Amino acid sequence: MKKLASVVAIAATSAALSTSMAHAEKWDMPMAYAATNFHSEMGVVFADRVKDYTGGKIEITVHPGGSLFKGGEIKRAVQTGQAPIGERFMSAHANEAPLLGWDNLPFLATTYEDNNKLWAAAKDRVNAQLDSLNLVALYTCPWPGQGFYFKKPVSSSADTQGVKFRSYNSATATFAKELGMTPVQVEAAELSQALATGVAEAFISSGSTGYDRKVWEHLTHYYKVNAWLPRNYVIVNKGIWNGLDDATRAGVQRAADETGADCAAKSASLASWYFEQLEANGMKVEDAGPEFLKELKAIGAKMQADWLASVGSEGQAIIDAYKKM
Repeated sequence: MKKLASVVAIAATSAALSTSMAHAEKWDMPMAYAATNFHSEMGVVFADRVKDYTGGKIEITVHPGGSLFKGGEIKRAVQTGQAPIGERFMSAHANEAPLLGWDNLPFLATTYEDNNKLWAAAKDRVNAQLDSLNLVALYTCPWPGQGFYFKKPVSSSADTQGVKFRSYNSATATFAKELGMTPVQVEAAELSQALATGVAEAFISSGSTGYDRKVWEHLTHYYKVNAWLPRNYVIVNKGIWNGLDDATRAGVQRAADETGADCAAKSASLASWYFEQLEANGMKVEDAGPEFLKELKAIGAKMQADWLASVGSEGQAIIDAYKKM
């Protein structure tokens, strides 16, 4: 009888687990960057944690490299519920909502520590903006500092006239125009092809993108500028988020909090390593020269003033709060 009771208990447990898994919510999570990029790798970590912390109630399938939705389509897909969750470059949406360009203010917060302070100052206002867009941010993760890639030596704007410059948001397009270059919108997944075909000849990004896309096959110089540390954010559709029960929502948020912290730490640990890899593959990696840096900082000051003019008191409040930290 004991053996029979044990068999019945095991069968009941298996049936319960099967029923639970059968009712698991299946979430597709589009991401814009290559599977080998640390943001995408951390997305997989997040998905595994969500499954664990929700007891299998939510299963997330990660789709890196723009394979499900292209980078520029991800926010809209999440807003409309075509995908319940996704990751995107936050400032890519600054045209629609200028406040979301908070992390692209040149030379304001150029270290991971300062970037964290700036995010702390901006977080509540950014989340309110996202709420109005039917979105909830689960976690954010900074890229390493941004620098310039070229296929020739550059010491000032005299060397950049007419260069076709890959831009990924309004801030990078502004930099291009101010330096006499022609901005061309190109997603990260399409960057290698754009460089190979001459659609783009230069761009600003971290060492991460250069390494991921093997840009040493087309470019020769990287200038360390550390203009800003932009952030990606993992967003979920607000209606879907609000529809979760409290325990499930808490499990997802726990996974998000842990993954955001781990992703930021991984970003910081990789920053110098990326430069080493660029150099190992033949690129010249060096600090921007004084004349070029002076020009960049002047452009940065203008960009910050323009951002404040477009955002108003909300933007000034973020900067004031940051400077008091």
